[in-house]
Amino acid sequence: MRRPSEHTVAALSVLAAGVALGIALAAQHLGGMVPCALCLLERWPYRIAIVLSLAACFLPAVLARVSLALVALVMLAGAGLGALHVGVEQGWWPSPLPECAAPPIATGSIAARLATMPARPSKPCDAPTFLIPHLPVSMAAMNLIFALAFAVLLAVFLSGAGSGRRA
Repeated sequence: MRRPSEHTVAALSVLAAGVALGIALAAQHLGGMVPCALCLLERWPYRIAIVLSLAACFLPAVLARVSLALVALVMLAGAGLGALHVGVEQGWWPSPLPECAAPPIATGSIAARLATMPARPSKPCDAPTFLIPHLPVSMAAMNLIFALAFAVLLAVFLSGAGSGRRA
């Protein structure tokens, strides 16, 4: 069996990143799940992966490999964000984002207190969101697993695609 080309892997990479981002957006807009600040930050590696993978679809094979290597690094960073979020959910450490902390209580008049309130309520970063009921794996944990698998699979492809080996 022949190894897939860089362009095929790039197209699959666009699909994988698009599906992951689509699930998050569908859970938010169709499922009514409110994302926290870390959830929103965790979407950026997928957006970047889509752009880099789309570019790889049209680049010469050598440059496509470079673009796919960048995708692998971006997804590794995405896995790191997922691990950070899981740690926050588990109470292992506080979130580094100020949006995840409780807002300070303003002193003074009721008008001053109301002025410090956000326009819409946000979800705390330490409250896990579960996409599948009765499955004790939060969306942050699923993101960690998916992003890490994505990065590893790209790295495996890139480590052997240019060697001429056949599977």
